[in-house]
Amino acid sequence: MMNYRARTSEPSRARQSAGSRTAVLAVLLAIAAAFPFLSGGSLRSFIDLDDDSYVFANPEVTRGLSAAGLRWAFTALYSSNWHPLTWLSHMADCSLFGLDARGHHLTSILIHALTTALLFVALRRLTGSRARSACVAALFGVHPLHVESVAWISERKDVLAGLGLALILLAYERHARKGGKVRYLAVIALFALGLMAKPMLVTVPLLLLLLDLWPLGRALPRAAGATPSGSPWARLLVEKAPLFGLSIASSAITVVAQSSHGSEIATMEALPLGVRAANALVAVAGYVGKTIWPAGLAVYYPHPSGYPPWWRIALATLLVIALTLLALRWRRRPSLAVGWLWFLAMLVPVLGFVQVGQQASADRYTYLPLIGLFIAVSWGVPAAWSSLQLPPRALVGAAALVLVALTAASRVQTGYWKNTEILFVRTLALTRDNWVIHNNLGTYLFNAGRRDEAVDQYRETLRINPRYALAHYNLGSALSALGQNAAAAEHFRTALRLRPDYAEARNNLGNTFVALGRPEEAAANFREALKIQPDFAEAHYNLGNSLAAAGQWQDAAASFREALRVKPDFAEARHNLDALLEGRLAR
Repeated sequence: MMNYRARTSEPSRARQSAGSRTAVLAVLLAIAAAFPFLSGGSLRSFIDLDDDSYVFANPEVTRGLSAAGLRWAFTALYSSNWHPLTWLSHMADCSLFGLDARGHHLTSILIHALTTALLFVALRRLTGSRARSACVAALFGVHPLHVESVAWISERKDVLAGLGLALILLAYERHARKGGKVRYLAVIALFALGLMAKPMLVTVPLLLLLLDLWPLGRALPRAAGATPSGSPWARLLVEKAPLFGLSIASSAITVVAQSSHGSEIATMEALPLGVRAANALVAVAGYVGKTIWPAGLAVYYPHPSGYPPWWRIALATLLVIALTLLALRWRRRPSLAVGWLWFLAMLVPVLGFVQVGQQASADRYTYLPLIGLFIAVSWGVPAAWSSLQLPPRALVGAAALVLVALTAASRVQTGYWKNTEILFVRTLALTRDNWVIHNNLGTYLFNAGRRDEAVDQYRETLRINPRYALAHYNLGSALSALGQNAAAAEHFRTALRLRPDYAEARNNLGNTFVALGRPEEAAANFREALKIQPDFAEAHYNLGNSLAAAGQWQDAAASFREALRVKPDFAEARHNLDALLEGRLAR
């Protein structure tokens, strides 16, 4: 008996030792992933690009977690998206940290670090290779292309989706190897939760089919329980049917959400299919290039008005075809094909075939797709290195140097996210005719009290894109603040010609008429604003002031009450209503 116990204890101790090494390495990878973002307090503030609508100017979010907030998160299509888990995450941060941006940044960093560790564990279990899985996770954790997803608070949905994907991979490995309804339901449930963080995960069923091919080998007839002449793909596709169903449902909800705000989805007239396809090819090639040499990274790349230059389309097409043929040709290295196809499959939702917004590409779109390229590199490079009979230690040294360089570059890139002005000035230095960033920099400067500089930025925006209604509105607001009300009124009118349902522009046009001493025209514009947006508290308040100035006390009081109904904490409306009532009593 003693000899029997001695013989069986060795594998057990070996497994425990391997598990301990994996756990320690996972912790080290998490620390390495967090390190670039914890440099000298670089991340301290919100950014004036979506952070307002996602967090600090969103009353549903700033109130923190609540039953009402939970209902809103699951029912609202706010900011042209349906991602309830993302909203709940931001609400939780507001409950914990208020509007201290450092706490919000810390949450994103911790999620990214945890995702890095779990990605390593998942790939270790799927492939059996600790070193190569660690390389994939390390590249994922420290690559500069991922700075945007982690450093931008509004992109919380990216890191949450990453965490969801890592958990899906862990659950799918258990299901693929051991089976069982509970494990299968766990995959479905985690996928549904991931989609509630960001619908970019819609192509995950395709990724799982790729994993069935390699490393799981479930696509082989003997692995899938089929006859030698049969095909296992039918069974694997049926297995993924509920996941594809969730993908279709999520895609439909996303289209509805994006369409709910009018012009979020570009029409075919604005961007023909040929232009979209050409830009998609250029974007894919650009992502590959930036993966290899991550320089010149900007927060926003404006979409070209037409086709990219022909030589860029030609080079991009050749690169994509060459890499595809190279990956598919090496049948003995299925990791290359799986990694490359993973990269392409995860990019499909954001390549602009359904163009949402005005960006040509975005670094944040690579957060999950790059895992595929990292898989291809982490398995392909060692194989090529070995075939050349080069010393293994040299490969380890080269990998270490690459990771150190990427970490240093990520620390530098993180520094550009210190505040809005630094980030936007950097972006304008790297891009041309970037009217979106000129406009947003103008808003930042205006809010900082630098109104003349803001006017310059708005004028530059309109030089590039004279049909941008928001820039006309912003310029009108800045000119009004500078006392140039007649000029401001012209820009508000232009904004309304471009967007007739622009309630804020109608309201501010009314304010310019107040300043110009034309109360009847002011009141007419406030009423028009309320026709467009009946629950517009500021328009009710402004109408009340106009009516009071015209001596229509009763109607003015009704307008102030409406403002308070919509916005109970509207202090100015409460003050003016009280003053009005006291004045009537005095008479």
